[in-house]
Amino acid sequence: MSESEVRFKPVVALVGRPNVGKSTLFNRLTRSRAALVADMPGLTRDRHYGEGRVGAFPYIVVDTGGFEPVAKEGILAEMARQTRLAIDEADAVIFITDGRTGLTAHDREIATLLRRSGRKALLAVNKVEGMRYDSAIAEFHELGLGEPHAISSAHGDGVVELIDTALAGLGLVETPPDEEDEAQEETEFVAQDAREHRLRLAIVGRPNVGKSTLVNALLGEQRVIAFDQPGTTRDAIEIEFERGERKYLLIDTAGLRRRGKVFEAIEKFSVIKTLQAIEAANVVVLMLDAHSEISDQDAHIAGFVLETGRALVVALNKWDGLDEDQRDRIKREFDRKLRFLSFATMLTTSALHRRGIGPLMKAVDAAHAAAFAKLSTPKLTRELQAAVEQQPPPRKGIFRPKMRYAHQGGQNPPLIIVHGSGLDGVSSSYSRYLEGRFRTAFKLQGTPLRIEYRSSRNPYVD
Repeated sequence: MSESEVRFKPVVALVGRPNVGKSTLFNRLTRSRAALVADMPGLTRDRHYGEGRVGAFPYIVVDTGGFEPVAKEGILAEMARQTRLAIDEADAVIFITDGRTGLTAHDREIATLLRRSGRKALLAVNKVEGMRYDSAIAEFHELGLGEPHAISSAHGDGVVELIDTALAGLGLVETPPDEEDEAQEETEFVAQDAREHRLRLAIVGRPNVGKSTLVNALLGEQRVIAFDQPGTTRDAIEIEFERGERKYLLIDTAGLRRRGKVFEAIEKFSVIKTLQAIEAANVVVLMLDAHSEISDQDAHIAGFVLETGRALVVALNKWDGLDEDQRDRIKREFDRKLRFLSFATMLTTSALHRRGIGPLMKAVDAAHAAAFAKLSTPKLTRELQAAVEQQPPPRKGIFRPKMRYAHQGGQNPPLIIVHGSGLDGVSSSYSRYLEGRFRTAFKLQGTPLRIEYRSSRNPYVD
């Protein structure tokens, strides 16, 4: 497969009014569970991209939020703007309707907009499983978008024929049957290889601290909905971008609230997606709101990041507009409540006014470099011996732990394995002392550091 065929895939956008099954179709076309699905209108809000894996051709599919063309303000207007952007960048648009609800005035408005857009548009009548197809699609002919396609995104009926029709006429070359598997593996390898070279950066924090605003500031466009309302982002949105010569994969996540305030089932799934995003990231940016107190929930989120061992940068957002007394207060509060994040770089930002973005990304790059640093065994051992010589480990009973040498046991986070005898008696305070020595010697700012002890067995114990 040529380089142009791998890079320039056609884009297929899924549009329609709320709760017609767009995300269900997106998951089927991508053979994934990337998009949240529930029997709840307005669940998807931002554009969600994925690799199409159903059909004869490679393509990119875009899931969109429920389309309200007449919305002029509020979150619905922002969702409509996102959908219009998806239509503008698409090579083909699949307009999804609900065969059980029937044709609505809302469907007519969307059809009018699609006819004016000039994009290739296909009409899909969804949820027709168990119905007579002829009667289910009959009234949709009046939309003037050609022959309606009867499908069931939940069961897969008619989906392959629909996507093949959408991609037909776009100048694509079908992969020969005997080369299909090999080409698919090559395409997936190229996509996977490209992603492996991207720094996965997750933006996390409580609701309404400015996560989506920061993502838009980094991208230089209104890529995700940033709205002054908690819970605007519900899914983990992955966005590829480049800054300088560095490639990144940004992950905008849903705000994490205290467990006692999470009531809706869909919000629980949003929390799970956020936690999964943290585990899959290379570096995490924890955003805090400088205009409010640092809460226990901030500490819980930071604790989870620390537990997963991910490199971390802390951004005190909304820093503009604070006087000196307020700034001193929030810094003191950070030192008091989040002292266990002393390894992380703390920066002040204003995502809305795009201030502090440069230093933030430098800290992200530094944290990533520290998390994947390669530590020389001779240097580790020399630093260990120097630390022990300056301050020997305290005795446990009549024995003093003896440390002989150290080597690196892993990355992200760096793991240092110390070998010796009687190391079961090493105290936590002495481990923190060693951690500080290693961190300073190897400049491991921005990443957790783990030390593991392995004691040699006494051959004469029996």
